[in-house]
Amino acid sequence: MRDTEAIYRTPLGAAGGLAVTGSGRQHARRAVTDRKLPSFAVVLVERGQGWLETAATGRMSLTGPALFWLFPNRVHSYGPDAGGWDERWALFEGSFMRDFVRLRIIAERHPVVALHHLDEVVRLFGKLHADLLDDTNLGQASAASMLHRIVISVARQASGAVDRPQEKPDMAKIVETLRRRAMQPLDLAAFAAEHGMSPATLRRRFTLETGLPPKAFQLRARMDHAKQLLATTDEKIETVAAMIGLDDPFYFSRVFHEREGCSPREFRARYPRV
Repeated sequence: MRDTEAIYRTPLGAAGGLAVTGSGRQHARRAVTDRKLPSFAVVLVERGQGWLETAATGRMSLTGPALFWLFPNRVHSYGPDAGGWDERWALFEGSFMRDFVRLRIIAERHPVVALHHLDEVVRLFGKLHADLLDDTNLGQASAASMLHRIVISVARQASGAVDRPQEKPDMAKIVETLRRRAMQPLDLAAFAAEHGMSPATLRRRFTLETGLPPKAFQLRARMDHAKQLLATTDEKIETVAAMIGLDDPFYFSRVFHEREGCSPREFRARYPRV
């Protein structure tokens, strides 16, 4: 990679969730020092060695293939060693990033991820860049989708890197187990121990797999079952609440309204039984 390419775009006015505002690639030989960006950024180092320094991490060495996240309005410096490195980068913003940070899918204190499946990430960066070149509403929307997939792909690789293979349970089976038990009380510590993990590890890996922590996933499953019961049976509201594991029908109605924007009774009226 020798040629430098860079694209900058103004995000769509309606694109509040996630918008890519720039993309590029180059063979870098010089360092970026004491810089602040107004948006998030991601830098993929395909080949080469160098360093990254932020207030949250101090100075860190890194070797490609690796990727690191940069956070808005945070001073950072980074650069390659004498031989330079091949890098791709993207700038992005939007409310989805607050969710990624809240769910610890990306973390300011752990910005660097060593990559074990470089080809997949390079392909996603390439598609993102091509989408921005397209310079249409559809192209910008597709670029945002590619950035979302980069976040998830890298998070999955980060999750795999911290667990030894012989200690890594099948998360799909764990998710299905919780789905089957969703109407029962959840003791997270006991559930984690049952699968050979600490509660913190289970919560992190479960969130990466489903996008929700275990208890939020359980509540969603309960509400989905409640909707099914409301739409297909004539059971009383308090009975439906009890059937999904909530003994307090007033609490059930409040949570249901917060999630669905209507009461259980109003939901049932919208979907009358055939």
